[in-house]
Amino acid sequence: MPTIIALAIIIGMIIEKSLNKTDINNFIVYPKTNKINSVLNYIDDSYVDSVSKLDLIEKTIPSILKTLDPHSVYIPAKDFNEINDPLEGNFDGIGVQFNIQKDTVVIIKTIPGGPSSLVGLKDGDRIVKVNDSLIAGIKISTTDIMKLLKGPKDTKVKVGIARRGVSELINFIIIRDKIPIYSVDVSYMIKKDIGYIKINKFSKTTHSEFVENVLKLKKQGLKNLIVDLRDNGGGYMDEATNLADEFLKSENLIVFTKGRTQPQTNIYATSKGICLNTNVAVLINEWSASASEIFAGAIQDNDRGTVIGRRSYGKGLVQQPIFFSDGSSIRLTIARYYTPSGRCIQKPYKNNNDYYNDIAERFLHGEFTKKDSIHFPDSLKYITPKGKILYGGGGIMPDVFVPADTTGSSNYFTKISQKGLEYQFAFNFTDNNRKTLNEFKNYKELENYLTKQSILKKFIAFAELKGVKKNKSDIKKSGKIIDIRIKALIARNVLDNDGFFPIIQKIDTTLQTAVSILSEKK
Repeated sequence: MPTIIALAIIIGMIIEKSLNKTDINNFIVYPKTNKINSVLNYIDDSYVDSVSKLDLIEKTIPSILKTLDPHSVYIPAKDFNEINDPLEGNFDGIGVQFNIQKDTVVIIKTIPGGPSSLVGLKDGDRIVKVNDSLIAGIKISTTDIMKLLKGPKDTKVKVGIARRGVSELINFIIIRDKIPIYSVDVSYMIKKDIGYIKINKFSKTTHSEFVENVLKLKKQGLKNLIVDLRDNGGGYMDEATNLADEFLKSENLIVFTKGRTQPQTNIYATSKGICLNTNVAVLINEWSASASEIFAGAIQDNDRGTVIGRRSYGKGLVQQPIFFSDGSSIRLTIARYYTPSGRCIQKPYKNNNDYYNDIAERFLHGEFTKKDSIHFPDSLKYITPKGKILYGGGGIMPDVFVPADTTGSSNYFTKISQKGLEYQFAFNFTDNNRKTLNEFKNYKELENYLTKQSILKKFIAFAELKGVKKNKSDIKKSGKIIDIRIKALIARNVLDNDGFFPIIQKIDTTLQTAVSILSEKK
């Protein structure tokens, strides 16, 4: 019905208003059957000021959908590419990762083989001009910069670059191209037979990326695999079910959907899995949603592996896209996702505000730090084929609960985090030592070098200059975490995720728990 109403609004724009109203005793009367369009026509006829009917429609459709559920949404044409590109696995651009430092656009990394790298842009370059227009020192936003740098494939953009050691601006003409957006952040062997793959979203390329990385790890001795879906908000269902298919036996149920007008649809595994004999642990947290929950639920309900972490988000509504001729679209909820045991992934919601505040409420109730704060009624009990007891009620409750790690928390740590000082220090250190740092080709060499640089001591002095005074007792409590986090951030600036994740894993309790569990497998 919301879709029909929205379409009626648009169709009504081309219908003569005189056909939609009558005049009775000087009162305008519109038909009851098309009230929303009638209101729009009445406003167009009689409102005190001039208004745009198109603008009213753009505001009306989201309001209609908002009354239904948290995930039925309207996407204006101007926002479509920004929302859709990450799921497509690529976009058209110049191929750089950048950040704004001191009101200047700084290239953090150029994508190897990308347009910028090919013409000679380097990590640490400052983009001062775009098409001869100054963008430094004018408080330009990240969104506006992306609009300037992105553009259709094969189009040109001119950038003026400030580079250390070069007195004048260097001008480059860059031909835009397809830039890949990878959904696999990193893959590597943690131990001789335990591999790790971090997936940030489920895009059109996720399954193929996963297979490519698994085959790479198998050559290195992979027998046990950790699939990290923490903070993965989901994406395409097909990619999640294809991923699950790599682990499950033929005819194992992966997920099923059903809705008021949608018959139950079951999705089963095939016999083509490349990880059928690989032990698996799945990491989830409160921000793992949708497709992530489909995968975790399929592994858990089929007794195929161990789910570790904290209860997932609970987004189990199926959206169907509806496209309009102006480039806008609606994603309308038509069904719900259910795990193989019959658990509905979707958590209850009364209205959107309650729904989106749920994470905050869960935190306040202690769910992230105490497993016994989570209670499920027996009516939500489900049992796997091997007799494991599971509970519904929304989201995926892990087999092994790992609370949020607060062991290194302190007032000092909170202050530096709130000010973003770790990132600032890591950027400055990288920028000032780029020539030396770029000589390191793997994280171990880089980490050994950083260990000799008294990073924590230098950071404490930096933080004092930024207004955070040294606190010996707090630093004793938080120092190790701060030191490792900064080293990981520096490594990311130099080696991207291949440098960051192998270092940060040392303070990742959920990941270390998974390693311990898989180490016990035979």
